[in-house]
Amino acid sequence: MQIESLKVFCDLVETESFTKAAQINNVTQSAVSQQISSLERTFKSPLIERSKRKFRLTREGQVLYDSSKQIIQIYESLHGKLQELKDIISGTIRLATIYCIGLHDLPPYVKKFMKIYPAVNVHVEYHRFNQVYEDVLGNVVDLGLVAYPSKDARLEIVSLHKDPLVVICHPQHPFARQKTARLKTLTGQKFVCFEPDTPTRKAINKIFREYGVSVSNVMEFDNIETLKRAVEIDAGISIVPRGTVVQEVAKQTLAAIPIEDGEFYRPLAAIYKKNKVLPPAVKQFLTILKEAV
Repeated sequence: MQIESLKVFCDLVETESFTKAAQINNVTQSAVSQQISSLERTFKSPLIERSKRKFRLTREGQVLYDSSKQIIQIYESLHGKLQELKDIISGTIRLATIYCIGLHDLPPYVKKFMKIYPAVNVHVEYHRFNQVYEDVLGNVVDLGLVAYPSKDARLEIVSLHKDPLVVICHPQHPFARQKTARLKTLTGQKFVCFEPDTPTRKAINKIFREYGVSVSNVMEFDNIETLKRAVEIDAGISIVPRGTVVQEVAKQTLAAIPIEDGEFYRPLAAIYKKNKVLPPAVKQFLTILKEAV
């Protein structure tokens, strides 16, 4: 029995998916099944209740998982310490990020990191916010990058920088001639927004409630790029993080107007699973991300 088999088993338990466990360990689903069967033969006990539709461990499987998790944490901690002693930063960092951060905030930090640590492979996946949380908790990725981070006892949250919110509109829209925009003046305007369940949409709705603003939602999108295209064709105005429209403002396809009523920000954060042993490469990447704070 090798420690890799125990890790595959733990990944399977945490993701409840043979596909994801295979993905994490760069093996086939068949290989995952074979390693689980091998563990069952070694311990002469069934580990997974295969008759159940929902993934469920047997009592023996739960005991093996609890102990295996400790063994893997000790092993990973030892491996990390030995790498640090040798001053070696290598391996692969697995990141999951929401589209907005991945497209606009992350690239310069990845570029800087890769220049300093060329032996590290940075693998980035783009997902909706809920999938980022699932992948972090399921140990599919090392780090998640989200906006308006949700508190969760199972997660560590590392605050990153805050991006000011601005009103955006077509360059010919009356708002484009203003130096600042008061929230009250948005009342009655056609508004292009994010989908209702997204954290940014919820934050903007909260601001509108506090300032008594009522807009006419004409379109809803799940990503910033499509939302900006709608505003560019004058479908309506919107509120977005300033850093996401730098190129459009420079090209004069959009106008961005600061909000006069106060300072409103979109907070960004890195998240990782609590008690997770972070490899040296991940620690260094976090250090570079925090430089923006």
